Amino acid sequence: MEPEIKIRGYHTDLYQHVNNARYLEFLEEARWQLVDDYLDMDFFVNKGYFFFVVNVNISYKGQARANDVVTIKTGLKKMGTKSAVFRQCVFNRTTNTLCADADITFVIAGIDGKAMKLEGELKELLEKIPQADTIQWGMDN
Repeated sequence: MEPEIKIRGYHTDLYQHVNNARYLEFLEEARWQLVDDYLDMDFFVNKGYFFFVVNVNISYKGQARANDVVTIKTGLKKMGTKSAVFRQCVFNRTTNTLCADADITFVIAGIDGKAMKLEGELKELLEKIPQADTIQWGMDN
């Protein structure tokens, strides 16, 4: 499911558009939705596993203003041995424009805070997430 957010006045800044930092919150909301839709959060909690974002590479492409509606698409771009990358895009449905796209690198750490190898059941769980290369990234999808 792609989260849909109606831009409210409190989302905007002095210039009456969504501030760059607010987009990071929208992207985080979409990742939580992804967890709800595809992963078993109880599995992670019961095992004492934690998701940590370790890098955000974001490009701002357009604006969103109060009363606009945006949707966020998220897919798994790549998975390494200890880290993986989500590809995310924020689309302004009101203006039919791309607002931002980002690559979010994350690790899963154990109770000791160290990144774990993405293998076995961890890898199997992450592979349930839609792959970024299979997602229709355009506005009309």
